[in-house]
Amino acid sequence: MAFDSLSNKLNKALRDISGKGRLTEKNMEDMLKEVRVALLEADVNYKIVKDFLVRVKEKSLGTDVLESVDPSSMVVKIVHDEIVELLGTQEATLNYATDSMTVIMMVGLQGTGKTTSIAKVANLIKNKQNRNPMLVAADVIRPAAIEQLQTLGKAIDVEVFSKGVEVKAIDTVKEALVYAKDKGYDTVLIDTAGRLHIDEELMNELKEIEAIAHPQDILLTVDAMTGQDIVQVAKSFHEQLNVTGLVVTKFDGDSRGGGVLSVRSITQVPVKFVGQGEKIDEIEYFYPDRMADRILGMGDIVTLVEQAQEKMDLEASEEAAKRMMEGSFTMDDMLVQLEQVSKMGPLGGILKMLPGMNQYADMINEADAEKGLKRQKAIIQSMTLEERSDPSILNNRRKNRIARGSGTTPQEVSKMVNQFEKMKTLMKQMGSMSKTGKMPNFGGMFGGKK
Repeated sequence: MAFDSLSNKLNKALRDISGKGRLTEKNMEDMLKEVRVALLEADVNYKIVKDFLVRVKEKSLGTDVLESVDPSSMVVKIVHDEIVELLGTQEATLNYATDSMTVIMMVGLQGTGKTTSIAKVANLIKNKQNRNPMLVAADVIRPAAIEQLQTLGKAIDVEVFSKGVEVKAIDTVKEALVYAKDKGYDTVLIDTAGRLHIDEELMNELKEIEAIAHPQDILLTVDAMTGQDIVQVAKSFHEQLNVTGLVVTKFDGDSRGGGVLSVRSITQVPVKFVGQGEKIDEIEYFYPDRMADRILGMGDIVTLVEQAQEKMDLEASEEAAKRMMEGSFTMDDMLVQLEQVSKMGPLGGILKMLPGMNQYADMINEADAEKGLKRQKAIIQSMTLEERSDPSILNNRRKNRIARGSGTTPQEVSKMVNQFEKMKTLMKQMGSMSKTGKMPNFGGMFGGKK
């Protein structure tokens, strides 16, 4: 994720000062020097870094902080609050019209993920906010953009209005607005043309569309991987169009994140959405306070719970958990749990949302973890219903058959069965403990005394 490197370095700087009994000019200067290096290496604008450090120092050496019971914790809070200030003090939502159809324009340079992003936003507002959106293919410069949008629209069951490449973009938009109103759509999202660079022809076309459509929102897509170029692109577009928000794409990539931290302070254009992957549902609203929590390793439980509610079959998970505690847990239940974990995305990403677990996320080899999860699922799926219900019947002949069917080895099958049996025993003992209040006997499970 963007900010990973910055997060690690800021956490180190703040850990160093948390070990001090009290704050002094000297240990504050040492901490601020590390913070300064971390921000500059993350490609944050120099002037923003300078102002940021001045504010942190002034507040950290104030009487309220120095005389507090735990001054180092107060410094962490100050740094957190100042990061929130950089990112925007509150969530920037879409500007829905109250008494008419809402129009949203998506603009941006070619290659920033504009067409995919507008489909993601349409999918998000349809499913999360019960909107009835229609997409407009107004990028008539690139025929592939129209085909791409139509494919995405079909995948999310959202109508795409297009007049093809022979009709001018402005005429397509005019007809689309009339059509959408007649059909009762409450939100129209217009995909506009992009260029490899900003030019007069592009801007004139976008200004014409803005004049005709009167959009409530003009969203600009920017690539998180481009660093400080985000700021320059946002400034150029905002000077000629009334850009109301940014959609940051490739936020899950290995970017330094400085451009995202800088852009709002310089342009006053807030980040509204971040794209977290290539799948159509991998886009999130941007919450500055939650992002500050993640950057400082405080986790993001709220987002984790929201993702679980959206992506997991909670009823199936609860039923499997209930049987687990009762001791009637089967391989089918284990398969349900493995599939639920897969839906939540990379394990490292989950750990980063858990307070205090951020430091362990980078220790996980995501490719190996995903591969291991798939192999475990394949083993269970290669078993008969009888074997899933009672793995104790598995002899060498059955294990060899399962290994061949799952593309694994008999040793892997045996290992998984052993893990399952230990888990089942542990969960049964925990279930008993919850009823009797007595500690379970774990000794025999791990080679200790029974």
